Amino acid sequence: MRFSDITGHDSIKKVLTAMADSGRVPHAMLFYENEGCGALPLALAFVQYLECRHRHDGDSCGECPSCGKISRLIHPDLHFIFPVAGGPKADSSSKPTSDSYMRYWRELVLKNPYFLENDLFRALGIEGKAGNIAVAEAKSILEKLSLSPVENGYRSFIVWLPEKMNTETANRLLKAVEEPPEKTLFIFITHAPEKVLQTIFSRCLSLRIPPQDKTEVETAVARLCGEDSDEIRIQSGICGGSVGRALSALSGKEEETGFLDIFADLMNAVLAKDLYAALETGDAIAALDSREKQKAFCTFAGDCIRKIFMMQNCMEQISWIAPQESAFFKETAARLQPGFCRKALDFIDKASALIDRNVNAKIVFCDLVNRMFLSV
Repeated sequence: MRFSDITGHDSIKKVLTAMADSGRVPHAMLFYENEGCGALPLALAFVQYLECRHRHDGDSCGECPSCGKISRLIHPDLHFIFPVAGGPKADSSSKPTSDSYMRYWRELVLKNPYFLENDLFRALGIEGKAGNIAVAEAKSILEKLSLSPVENGYRSFIVWLPEKMNTETANRLLKAVEEPPEKTLFIFITHAPEKVLQTIFSRCLSLRIPPQDKTEVETAVARLCGEDSDEIRIQSGICGGSVGRALSALSGKEEETGFLDIFADLMNAVLAKDLYAALETGDAIAALDSREKQKAFCTFAGDCIRKIFMMQNCMEQISWIAPQESAFFKETAARLQPGFCRKALDFIDKASALIDRNVNAKIVFCDLVNRMFLSV
């Protein structure tokens, strides 16, 4: 991947190319982003720029052997580490590592480098499980570091979601990250820098990958989808500057429609002061077949609350509501009290955090709908 293949992030590109051109490349870097904002494409473009022998105009050539191998993600000195769990797609390992699923990782990255965490777990066949970077992964990395590089360039390790790394794994890698062999680069990509173990965080140069503006997201999504449409423009406006979220919404319209039905049932129940119906919607959310889907519903519900808030404050033009949904949001916004949205967002955020901590879903969503019911 070349820098020219990435829409936007011009200031980040300049920082990365300046590092490479000056020869002052940190041995460990931490890219932190909101999910789907482009850290992985930037990391791949940076590695390709480092390896390219024919750089020009602030970019890799895209044609030399090194560029070709990195573009296809098969360069022998480029390694990927990401959270995994045991599953039917693993390459027959009792303690699976990233190498056990590398085929599926490459397929996903080549198809959509802005993918979300849910997309990865679905591709690996481990949806509904808690992926992590375990000690077996640390052993694999140290084995690779003990070997000489295959080609005369950088040996790069891209670690996706280091916040999923446990303490023992981090301790085993600490020396390698702090004092790696010459021309070894670690790039950590995180969506939650506050959850990255301090022993790793403190040894990295941190670089914030900011959300992109609507125009940049729209251009990137249209390029990846190969088309332009009103739906792309709508999703680009409501995705929070995340290309990955916009792509996920466009590809998962059927699931999103189901979420809207549940959310509409919940709003109708609390407005009608029908506690039994509200609790039924809580059961419907808890019955979603994975924790990833339950968290996705929380994200979707939070976005719906944002739309209601925008409608209540006469900001319909920038609320980015699909035409077929406009009547529902207008009616709901008119019936709700002005202070409801702020309270509801707090309740939804708490529910999502509890699901992430593996709390019983029925208890979490029963509590959520009860709090929303009492707040109307």
